[in-house]
Amino acid sequence: MISEKIYPVCVIGGGSAGTMAVLRTVLNNDECLFFPGSPKHKKKSRALWVRKVENVPAHFNYKKGIEEPNAETLKWIDSSEFKNKLINKKNKGVIGVRKEGEIFHLTDTDGTSYLARFIILCTGVMDVQPEIQGSIETVFDYANAQTIDYCLICDGHHVLNKKTAVIGHDTGAAWISIMLHERYDPPALSIITNGQKSSFDADTTKLLDAYGIQVHESTVTEIIGEEKGKILKGFVLEDGVTINTDIAFVSMGMIVYNELAKQLNAELDVRGFVKTDVNGESSVPGLFVAGDLRANMRKQIYTAWDSAVSAAITINQKLRVSKRESYLKALSK
Repeated sequence: MISEKIYPVCVIGGGSAGTMAVLRTVLNNDECLFFPGSPKHKKKSRALWVRKVENVPAHFNYKKGIEEPNAETLKWIDSSEFKNKLINKKNKGVIGVRKEGEIFHLTDTDGTSYLARFIILCTGVMDVQPEIQGSIETVFDYANAQTIDYCLICDGHHVLNKKTAVIGHDTGAAWISIMLHERYDPPALSIITNGQKSSFDADTTKLLDAYGIQVHESTVTEIIGEEKGKILKGFVLEDGVTINTDIAFVSMGMIVYNELAKQLNAELDVRGFVKTDVNGESSVPGLFVAGDLRANMRKQIYTAWDSAVSAAITINQKLRVSKRESYLKALSK
């Protein structure tokens, strides 16, 4: 099935960046084709691990600090005078995209094809999870209760006065530990590599030693906790050591959802994030990127919003210029 209509803007991804891209696009009075993602896509979303959001004004009382504000925003659009500008393909994602001339050809998860002049890609990232007892599911309850966290900026304040562990083995994990120590000075702080060989350079190792941050390279065999992750007690290691812990951070890298960008041969950085200009336009003209997928961006709700607004405003400018030129050309005949 093919839709012959050419939509001016298509937003792919229904997280913080995607929702803001939709909001700004329709408020610019531009029609927006929106693919928030299928249930399968949403299960792989970073929002799955984020419940309360405490570093964004007015988000404190949401039980799901990303999903609920986004749902409220889309509901507001549906009741506003701009509702006809939003074509919301609920529970659908995009699995294929190519560009012919100036037009993008998209295929959704049902096999339906669409055409669009501009795309704002907001497919985001997912944190790599540790395998404990042979499965990543072991951490789910703790992640949902935020006794296992992922983002230093979002949740670093949770370690205040708490025994803390960082799960990871590379320099990134070491620096998460160092920054947590320097900001909050928790009463105990350890790095657990979960069986991986640590790969810290000499200067980083010297700093870890100076701060008394212990590194344990044994595999985690058990998480000790209560009330479905609400209370974290610690980690039992294969070498018999038990690390008493109130809260833990996972620092094992990110899975970058850049498949659609790759299909268009967009330029990526060494980690797989999409390179863009200051307004979010990638090396593929007309393909904009917002949120966590964009290279050299903090992975925050407010930076996702800002990048989405920049993309939508830039696209609106391009659409207006095109209409203006066509109008003036018609007048001159």
